[in-house]
Amino acid sequence: MIFHKEQRGFMLVELLVALAITGLIAGGITTAISQVFIFNMRSSAHMTAIKQVESVVHWISRDAQMAKTITADPGDTGFPLSLTWTDYGEGGAPQTVIYTIDSAGLWRDFNGQTMRVAQYIDPATNCQLSPNKFTFAVTATVGIKSETRVCEVMPRPN
Repeated sequence: MIFHKEQRGFMLVELLVALAITGLIAGGITTAISQVFIFNMRSSAHMTAIKQVESVVHWISRDAQMAKTITADPGDTGFPLSLTWTDYGEGGAPQTVIYTIDSAGLWRDFNGQTMRVAQYIDPATNCQLSPNKFTFAVTATVGIKSETRVCEVMPRPN
């Protein structure tokens, strides 16, 4: 290898400036990518919370509209919640649904068959019974995102 006196390399200052510019660009790209992932996780958590609340609203509203008798626990939350009705038709059989809530979610027991209606449900979810309507508030929390709905159901006339 032959070096000529006129050949010059990069100066230390030029190399430091190039490294600083590269670092700034890499930092900006990293921040943008991490923001996209964080937004996606939050959006996904919020959608999960919404779906869980919608499931609770569907099942409790459905059963409360059919119920002839609604019995809520006199405690703070109203759970366990018991709903009873008689099937239509000749010799209709009595039906009972019992909702319970714990740290694993909201559970629906219908004639001995238990299913989890939703998970991530806040144990402070409550229901209240008045003569003309049945009101329940449900909150689902997934990560830092939560969704709350308050529903009023008019029981069927006797």
